[in-house]
Amino acid sequence: MARFGIGLAALGRPGYMTLGHAGDLRDTSVEGMFAQTCEVLDVGYAAGIRHLDTARSYGTGEHFAARWLALRGHDDVTISSKWGYRYTAGWQTQAPVHEVKDLSLAHFESQWLETQAVLGPRLSVYQIHSVTLESGVLDDAAVLNRLAQLRDSGVAAGLSSTGADQAGVVRKAASLKRGGQRIFDWVQATWNVLEPSVGDALSEAKALGMHVIVKESLANGRLTSRGDVGQLKQAATERGVTPDALALSVALAQPFIDVVLLGVATVEQLQSNLKAHPRLDFAITAEVPAEYWAKRQRLAWT
Repeated sequence: MARFGIGLAALGRPGYMTLGHAGDLRDTSVEGMFAQTCEVLDVGYAAGIRHLDTARSYGTGEHFAARWLALRGHDDVTISSKWGYRYTAGWQTQAPVHEVKDLSLAHFESQWLETQAVLGPRLSVYQIHSVTLESGVLDDAAVLNRLAQLRDSGVAAGLSSTGADQAGVVRKAASLKRGGQRIFDWVQATWNVLEPSVGDALSEAKALGMHVIVKESLANGRLTSRGDVGQLKQAATERGVTPDALALSVALAQPFIDVVLLGVATVEQLQSNLKAHPRLDFAITAEVPAEYWAKRQRLAWT
């Protein structure tokens, strides 16, 4: 059965594209957000969560994870991070550009050094951030050779996918090998009841032995009480649960998923998410992938 992890996108920087995010933050100073992060991670750890996912572009996400681990002394937490985006918002919510994508080898090398300086041996998985087929990174022999070296050094190589053709990304990544071994051992993809189109490809990856993480299982807040999915809200009311718990229950029930990331910013959100249970059933008509991703692109950073 899938287990929960916590993603630090909404905790490591003051601006993010989750509905109502600005109202979730009590104090947007660095220390204020670190204090809120500690509260969330402490509750998550007590509930059995043992996976944290962050990225170079999540503001202070890597630093917050490292500081929390050092303070608490936990040695049983898996840390995954991502390279490929630079955080450019300067701790501003209304920045014109929040992050810049660069999937070149030179950017990998610079961000790898930055991640190592923060997380060191605590890092277990290093992922390419938001891969699309159009990005060309899966055809970049220099990057792929470097990731194979990373794999051979003991840090698992992974990737996260984005966009309407996630399935194509996952299948291509699963086929890539160096030295007779698969380059990527982990794959992270958006999967939720509105956008389940990558499911078959993730099942194939799982059958090959890859570890599967799913992100955005609440569709950036659309599958919560703040969202626009009336059918989910009605079904949740009928079952006596919150919309987020019901949507996450469906994700937990998928046999190909190892980790379902929770993109929470508050303890209250986490406690609500944790009420999910894979025996809670729910079905909904999925959106056309292109339409889903177009709606996501229009979400405001708050």
